[in-house]
Amino acid sequence: MADSAISRNVSDSDLESQAQEKQKYETSQDSSEGEGELTRAPSGAPLERVPTYLQPRIPLRERLHHFTFAWYTVTMSTGGIALVFALCPHRFRGLDTIGLIIFLLDLLFFLFISAALCLRFILHQRTFSHAMCRPGEALFISTFFLSIAALLSNAQTYGELFLNKKDQAGLAVFLRVAFWIYLGATFLVSVIQYHILFTVKEERRLTVNSMTPAWILPIFPVMLAGTIAGFVSPTQPPDEALAMICAGVAAQGLGMLVSVFMYATYLSRLIAFGLPVQRPGMFIAVGPPSFTCAAIVAMASDLPRIFAAATVSQVPMIASLSEPVVLAEGVKMLAITASIFLWGLAFWFFVSALAAIIVRMPDRRFHLSWWSFVFPNVGFTIAAIRMGVALDSGGILWMSTVMIIVLFVVWAFVAVRCVRAVLRREILWPGKDEDCH
Repeated sequence: MADSAISRNVSDSDLESQAQEKQKYETSQDSSEGEGELTRAPSGAPLERVPTYLQPRIPLRERLHHFTFAWYTVTMSTGGIALVFALCPHRFRGLDTIGLIIFLLDLLFFLFISAALCLRFILHQRTFSHAMCRPGEALFISTFFLSIAALLSNAQTYGELFLNKKDQAGLAVFLRVAFWIYLGATFLVSVIQYHILFTVKEERRLTVNSMTPAWILPIFPVMLAGTIAGFVSPTQPPDEALAMICAGVAAQGLGMLVSVFMYATYLSRLIAFGLPVQRPGMFIAVGPPSFTCAAIVAMASDLPRIFAAATVSQVPMIASLSEPVVLAEGVKMLAITASIFLWGLAFWFFVSALAAIIVRMPDRRFHLSWWSFVFPNVGFTIAAIRMGVALDSGGILWMSTVMIIVLFVVWAFVAVRCVRAVLRREILWPGKDEDCH
């Protein structure tokens, strides 16, 4: 009987421990339901869909409480679509008008999102400080500046297409001033953002096992100063253009090098902890080498014009060179070689992210990170266009045209899913947005 009692006690103890383990598992599953990519465990376990559309309605004021900086991913992606339409190598009548409409639509989206964010900060005053200090949302502050970069690039491109010469001259002055303001602001913001991430409270600090390419976002805007310089410099006087290109190269190099440092941590995280739950964010890694590739080709393409100005002493720095035009062509060839080198890296990250999406996508619920399907690949497409033009390759240009078509389809799909997610309360809902991390 003693043995029976002992065995019964052991059995009861086992059952109790099993019940506790089950409760812990269910609790961990429930607690991870509302977490974002930055705090989820990287195990890749499938997450069940929460039927938020069946929950009671909440006031619009409360939904606005969860309107985060990540909404600027909409505008930077839409602006990217307008930009690739303007650069499309194979065109049809009316494409410029379609691109202009998308550009103006992007501008309206930008104003609406900015107004909604300001309203959020006014109605819910503590949300501004939370947005600055909580990594889940703070990382997406950079998307505001990325949207501005897209707007400035589009303004230059469509200004050349639709404005008269007098207005183009005024636009060139505006963009020159805007470039230097943008460069200074984004450099300062990148320093501040990373400083906040370095000094945030320990319980909110990002961990290596949750590392995603989103960690690159704070340095992304200053890197795009080089991309803007590539678009704007051909309309500037030679001395101003050279200054912009020098600054653009420095900014592009800064962003690319910081991204390379981040890639080491990112790849280590993938090897040690596996793929992230939210796979679309993996496409962010495509952006830095793609935009750098596009920027250096664009900036180098303007060097022959600038160096030729040395013959009339418009650019004192190169006036003493014996063969400035030959040197410019040499720099241009070097830039093309470097761009091919970087495009290969971008292609590898693109295929890796695409494979991860195709094989398995554990969390199929819509998140604003889905816009990563679009914007980084805008840079990838622009890089292909720049290389095709520089190499005079019909094959690359046709490939880039196909990429533009696919990119537009993806943009439309993500836009539909975004609207659907708002209506079904998958986003702009308590516990479902970046502000919950």
